[in-house]
Amino acid sequence: MSLLPHQFWQTIDPAGTHDEAPTVGWLDGYPAALPDNSQLLLPIRVLPGDGTAAVASLIVNQASFTVEDALSAAMVDLLRPYQPDVIIGVPTLGLPLANNVARRLDHGRMVALGTSRKFWYRDDLSAPMSSITSPTHQRTIFLDPRSLPLLTGKRVVVVDDVISSGTSMAAVLHLLDRVGIAPVAITAAMLQGTRWHEPLTKWRDRITAPLASPRLAKTPSGHWLPAL
Repeated sequence: MSLLPHQFWQTIDPAGTHDEAPTVGWLDGYPAALPDNSQLLLPIRVLPGDGTAAVASLIVNQASFTVEDALSAAMVDLLRPYQPDVIIGVPTLGLPLANNVARRLDHGRMVALGTSRKFWYRDDLSAPMSSITSPTHQRTIFLDPRSLPLLTGKRVVVVDDVISSGTSMAAVLHLLDRVGIAPVAITAAMLQGTRWHEPLTKWRDRITAPLASPRLAKTPSGHWLPAL
């Protein structure tokens, strides 16, 4: 199936709609499977460099509400065994998912981290962070000091959209560790590749996601297959 750019992330397709393992590879989209085997077709985005590496992309704030709801519901199913008291949302694209997840858990609110410094924020409650989609743009992640009473002594779960290199989530966990907060679990809508394994080694048994996608390598025919 070939979609226009604005048509991706709009529907959850029944199991088997897309070929999950074509011999020649994928051309424009990668079919990621949810736990119930339904599929979300993700656009393949070529990474900066020589054009031979790519990832399957998920941009949650461009997704339909149907897709956001499906991802959030699947995330909640994975999180229920951890019995979270508080959901922490990672900006930017983790925030709509964190809101959705918290509501489905019948929480009254979630705690949002920020990248825009307010005048009452403190340097000791901040950490530098970057992401695979913005490799040259380093941001600073902040924890609002007014949120600390909401987190102390609670079963905390961190919610983000995609974990890829692991550097953004590692920065968040470092920030939380500085104030004595150890999340009981981390969840994302998608785990992208395996490069996140090393920076998040000690957290791997507490990381959940309903979707997973490989890093991709270009074939001589112009198709894409999982990178070795």
